[in-house]
Amino acid sequence: MSASRTVICLLRNDLRLHDNEVFHWAQRNADHIIPLYCFDPCHYQGTYHFNFPKTGPFRLRFLLDSVKDLRATLKKRGSTLLVRQGKPEDVVSDLIQQLGSVTAVAFHEEVASEEKSVEKKLKDICCQNKVKVQTFWGSTLYHRDDLPFSHIRGLPDIYTQFRKVVEGQGRVRPVLSTPEQVKSLPLGLEEGTIPTFEGLGQTEPVEDCRSAFPCRGGETEALARLKHYFWDTNAVATYKETRNGMIGVDYSTKFSPWLALGCISPRYIYEQIKKYEAERTANQSTYWVIFELLWRDYFKFVGLKYGNRIFHMNGLQDKHVSWKTDMTLFNAWKEGRTGVPFVDANMRELALTGFMSNRGRQNVASFLTKDLGLDWRLGAEWFEYLLVDHDVCSNYGNWLYSAGIGNDPRENRKFNMIKQGLDYDNNGDYVRQWVPELQGIKGGDVHTPWTLSNSALSRAQVSLNETYPSPVIIAPEWSRHINNKSSGPSAKGRKGSSYTPRQHKDRGIDFYFSKNKGF
Repeated sequence: MSASRTVICLLRNDLRLHDNEVFHWAQRNADHIIPLYCFDPCHYQGTYHFNFPKTGPFRLRFLLDSVKDLRATLKKRGSTLLVRQGKPEDVVSDLIQQLGSVTAVAFHEEVASEEKSVEKKLKDICCQNKVKVQTFWGSTLYHRDDLPFSHIRGLPDIYTQFRKVVEGQGRVRPVLSTPEQVKSLPLGLEEGTIPTFEGLGQTEPVEDCRSAFPCRGGETEALARLKHYFWDTNAVATYKETRNGMIGVDYSTKFSPWLALGCISPRYIYEQIKKYEAERTANQSTYWVIFELLWRDYFKFVGLKYGNRIFHMNGLQDKHVSWKTDMTLFNAWKEGRTGVPFVDANMRELALTGFMSNRGRQNVASFLTKDLGLDWRLGAEWFEYLLVDHDVCSNYGNWLYSAGIGNDPRENRKFNMIKQGLDYDNNGDYVRQWVPELQGIKGGDVHTPWTLSNSALSRAQVSLNETYPSPVIIAPEWSRHINNKSSGPSAKGRKGSSYTPRQHKDRGIDFYFSKNKGF
């Protein structure tokens, strides 16, 4: 009788059972499967340049949720998730030695250098032990091997060119089936305890009732979110009109945190979009979800093409900019006390919830890099620390873009904080939600408290430099929009902060490019 074959399925940013090629392959090539997740100590150290905590409280909570959920899912199917604290290469080496029956280690490949370094060490360990290594690509909508370029070096440096080629010549692979039963673990393995916040050097975050992302991690929650957004509410059918909102849960899909940890497959989202279009409606909004998934793909492939250059100060273009590292200015930015309410509201939302809208991200990034002239890597590493949906390629790709040293076809793009605030929070509801010391200022005036008379400030119980700071900077272009503020319910004749002005509805994925010159 032949010896049993055991496959270790090392899970990282692929915490799901559906459309997971690692499980799919292992089911066909093993007698026993060990699903394994390692809490790698490298993820709980400081960021590279500025030593912020690498994994903040919101993402850690989401990760712990996701690990617990995957363990529960596997238990229903005759398996469980092995959890260990330690470097993946050490844990895998120990399991190979302990069991003596491991024939293969399977995992999804990643893009960035730290993850690639782990993969190399795993391959070395397996080679020493004569264990097969089976790797897969599964984090993008379009498979790396299916791109219509002869080599990744042929990837266009402008998103629109990439999108047109891929949409015209590419294909999305079908979703893989989800196993009803997962092959059992070999005998004698302890599943391991899931660590606590304290054990990983973090404090559990406090819930904030204002959060636009009050959701929990895990595949179960991810699939429920898609069902809610597509099938239960039809919110996807108006996504293009609402996606620039800032208040509430349903102005956008909110898939990004689950995508970042692989709790939901981009191919599954695509499949469900196509099903929705066939059964209900196909319009610009349903297409726009795919459009945004393609942006996520693009940044992954840019990471493959450029490697560590996505982390370099001079960016993809090797462009020399005299960035400052004024920590007083940076601290004002990160703590939401720049004196520019639209910036401060967004930064406080991030600090208190781990989430910020796409509209907010592009504005605070532009403010840091273009108005304050601070090193973009300060912003990128702060986002890496706090964002619940941090994805290394998307985060660093977006910051390079915003800093003007990435994949932006236009030179010197700069957002006008006052115009943006009035366009996307025209009545000031969002600012008042997150900057409560300005609640007494009505309408759009809340975006520019420094322009108000002393009597108006007094009536609003605002004292500049005492209850709220004066602006750390005033850009000259802001003055063009200071007299355009709304003091009534809404300058555009609609209520609420999620209303997208008509002139903005046909924009691209706002952070990246626009047909219009006016920001």
